[in-house]
Amino acid sequence: MKQFYLSLVLFISPFSTFANQELTDYFFAAAKVGEIEVLSEFLNHGFPVDLRNNQSYTALMMATYHGHKEAVDLLLKHNANACLKDKRGHTAMMGAIVKAEWSIAKQLYKKDCNEAHSTGKTLEQFAKVFGQTDKLKVLMNESDLSDK
Repeated sequence: MKQFYLSLVLFISPFSTFANQELTDYFFAAAKVGEIEVLSEFLNHGFPVDLRNNQSYTALMMATYHGHKEAVDLLLKHNANACLKDKRGHTAMMGAIVKAEWSIAKQLYKKDCNEAHSTGKTLEQFAKVFGQTDKLKVLMNESDLSDK
């Protein structure tokens, strides 16, 4: 039933502003709850993977913050930009640090977005604020070892 509804909405979306907002809401809800089947339908129909919601978050940021590793995998496979920043200058990786989602952080760390965010903090400084310095160091060391 979900697929039928989604296909119908995707079909009518070019003709309706309401449908476009409804689609956007549904897309972000799917990312927030980790609904892989629904996200796949959106992405396979060409829905913009890096679309931002009204709070400036991407679906990748939402899936990361809510701990949905499979959704993060799917979004990254569809070329979601892990380096995009929200209105506060935070990336999805920073959301993973805040929520201590280290299996997701490991995926995102490979995307090499370690640059200062808008307040001038590096990823390491950001981790320190949230008491996650040791975990970030472990992640960084693991990544260094796997690159060799």
